[in-house]
Amino acid sequence: MTTMRVIFLLFSFLLLLLPLRAHGSGDGCGCTNRTDGGDARKALSTKAVAIASILSAGATGVLIPIAGRSVPALRPENDVFFVIKAFAAGVILATGLIHILPAAFASLTSPCLSDGPWHDFPFAGFVAMSSAIGTMIVDSLATSYYKRSHFSKAQPLDDDGGGDEERAGGHAGHVHVHTHGTHGHAHGSVASSEEASLSDKIRHRVVSQVLELGIVVHSVIIGVSLGASQSASTIRPLVGALSFHQFFEGIGLGGCIVQANFKARATLIMATFFSLTTPFGIALGIAISSSYNQHSSTALIVEGFFNSASAGILIYMALVDLLAADFMNPRVQTNGRLQFGTHLALLLGAGLMSLIAKWA
Repeated sequence: MTTMRVIFLLFSFLLLLLPLRAHGSGDGCGCTNRTDGGDARKALSTKAVAIASILSAGATGVLIPIAGRSVPALRPENDVFFVIKAFAAGVILATGLIHILPAAFASLTSPCLSDGPWHDFPFAGFVAMSSAIGTMIVDSLATSYYKRSHFSKAQPLDDDGGGDEERAGGHAGHVHVHTHGTHGHAHGSVASSEEASLSDKIRHRVVSQVLELGIVVHSVIIGVSLGASQSASTIRPLVGALSFHQFFEGIGLGGCIVQANFKARATLIMATFFSLTTPFGIALGIAISSSYNQHSSTALIVEGFFNSASAGILIYMALVDLLAADFMNPRVQTNGRLQFGTHLALLLGAGLMSLIAKWA
């Protein structure tokens, strides 16, 4: 169901973009599409390279944690996995704060927008805040719903059998009561452990699906922007930067998918969907490049709102569902080496992703 919602979101975004027409007035504010003379053919070949490179990088990134399940050291129950997740969380946090949110502010405060409410109120920050709050609400309600629906299927333990056994063994009262009590305690511990495991799995599934939604929204936008560009000199430096971008985001999403313990089919669908999103956006941008003006008022508003919403989702997910959950985990809190490793990985992931902002 979540995948269907994402697909619906993509098609809604498609419908918003298709009618956009170039209407820049060439007033000197840089609000018209510009090309470098006969650069369109070079730009098209560069876009083909970008599609192949970004597709490969995204697929490799998301498959590394998934394939790592066959490597004992990379399984979710091992310490190395905590370090990988911390690195990925740093990447996702930097993506939201360094890459997406500034782009949203730039779109919604652009001089190409006519005078109006856009310059009088920080809409990008407001939408990001609203998106983070909305994500928290969806996160909470979805987790609660899935827990109720799963646990309601479980049948309560029937203690009548124990009573019959007790009646049948009345001649050995003290010994029997002790044995029965011990058995009940052990059985209760096993049931409690199974419930906790199921609860964690449900939580990880909700997290991975919401996280993919946030990544997908942003990926479509950057794909369309790149695909609509007619300048090879503008596209060329973006290819490497966006490839690294997708690779690191893929590692983060792949780690969440692994922890969610989806079935093979669902895992494949989520990994494929992530890998194809940016290339799909580039192809869409190429298709509408003749009528799409990224500096038009409608395009700037749509991109600004979508980027703001995506930033809010990713910032919330990185801080609350990834970093807070893992860094406050007793396993990390009681292990000094693991604590140092996760903090270092977080700084490294955030630092590398921030550095990429120099080119993308």
